[in-house]
Amino acid sequence: MKTRVTEIFGIQYPIVQGGLAYLAYSELCAAVSNAGGLGQITAMTLGTPERVREEIGKVRELTDKPFGVNFAIGQHEKSYEALLEVAIEEKVAAISVTGGNPKPIFERLKGEDIRTLVLVAGVRQAEKAEELGADAVMAVGQEGGGHIGRDDLGTMVLIPRVVDSVSIPVLASGGIGDGRGLLAALALGAEGVEMGTRFIATRECVHASEAYKEAILKGSESDTIVIKRSIGAPARALRTDYTLDLVEREKQGVTYEDIKDLISGTANRKFIHDGDEQSAFGWAGQVIGLIDDVPTVQQLFDEMITSAQSRLSIMNGMWESAVR
Repeated sequence: MKTRVTEIFGIQYPIVQGGLAYLAYSELCAAVSNAGGLGQITAMTLGTPERVREEIGKVRELTDKPFGVNFAIGQHEKSYEALLEVAIEEKVAAISVTGGNPKPIFERLKGEDIRTLVLVAGVRQAEKAEELGADAVMAVGQEGGGHIGRDDLGTMVLIPRVVDSVSIPVLASGGIGDGRGLLAALALGAEGVEMGTRFIATRECVHASEAYKEAILKGSESDTIVIKRSIGAPARALRTDYTLDLVEREKQGVTYEDIKDLISGTANRKFIHDGDEQSAFGWAGQVIGLIDDVPTVQQLFDEMITSAQSRLSIMNGMWESAVR
C-alpha cells in the first residue's frame, strides 16, 4: 500500500500501533514494525531516561524497521523532558503526542529528523496540530479505548470532518480492528489507521494478563463504559463491577481527589498485568465486539490486508454492475 503515511514514516502499511500505557514495550513494538506498520513504545510509563533508552535498545535488537516513541503527556503529573531527550539522542523515527499540548515538544524537535504524530478528537485540535507542524494526526472517535474526546464524536463523522479541515495526512482511530475497518477508514479519506485495543489481543503483547485478553475476547461491543467523564477526561474501559461502581460514584458528584486512586496507573496495572478484575480496570474500545482470537501481529496484518483487498474487489464488482 502507498499513502502519504507510508511515505512519511517509511513503512509498508499505514497501520500505527497506539501508545498503550503499560503495554507498549519492545516485543509488541518490534512485531508491529516487522509486520510493516509503525510500532511504538510508551515513554511516560517507562518512567526514567534509563528505562526509555534500554527499551529503545531492545526494540533495535528485534527490528531494523522504523518505530516510534509515544508521549502521553496529558495523563501524567511527572515531567517528560528528560525522556524526550533520550528519544532525540537515540534518533527514533517518530514521536507521537497524546493527551496534552504538543507545542513544547514540537519546539524542541525543530531541526531534528524525527516525524511527528498527534492524537486529536476534533477538528480544532487537528488544525492546531497542523499549525504546530505535525506530520500527521490520528483522529480518535468515541468508540475508541482509553482516552477519547469530550464531544462523543463517532469515527464515521469525525474522520471526514478532520480530513476536510487539514492538509496533512489523517489516520483514523476508534473502532478499527480488521481489514474492513482499514478499508472504511481509507474510504472516509484517512490515509491510515491507528489501533490500540486490537493489538492488546496479540501474542506479542506479552505484558497483558491472560485475564485481560480473555475479557477482550469474551466482550461484546456493549461491554465497555466511559469513566472519568465527571472530571473532564472521558475514557473508555471494560464494563465490570469495578467500572460500574466508579461511574455511579461520579454521578454522585465526586471530585478528582475522591477517585484519583481508583483511576490511577496502579489500579490499571492490577488488571492489565495481574488480572485483578475485582479491584482494578482495563482500557478497551467497542471494537472488542469484533475480536475473537489472539493471533501473532504478523497474522493480524496478513488477515487485515487480505480482507481489505477482498472487500475492495467486492465493492468494485458492485460498481461495475451498477454501470452496466
